[in-house]
Amino acid sequence: MSTGVIYTETVVHAAPAEFVADAPYQLAIVSLDSGGRLTARITGERVKIGDKVELAETRGGVEFFRKQ
Repeated sequence: MSTGVIYTETVVHAAPAEFVADAPYQLAIVSLDSGGRLTARITGERVKIGDKVELAETRGGVEFFRKQ
């Protein structure tokens, strides 16, 4: 399972057309424990910089992480 730490985050209020029904939603850049960084959606409890997260699921090619 992919795990990491939140590098930075934001909440999207004005979403692109394909995600407008999801707004507001949280996006984050995750520094992976295995190396590298990726942009992911956050599911469940909101996260802040420095929080540990784990991969919850991949939906439509989008990775969703949740707080550990």
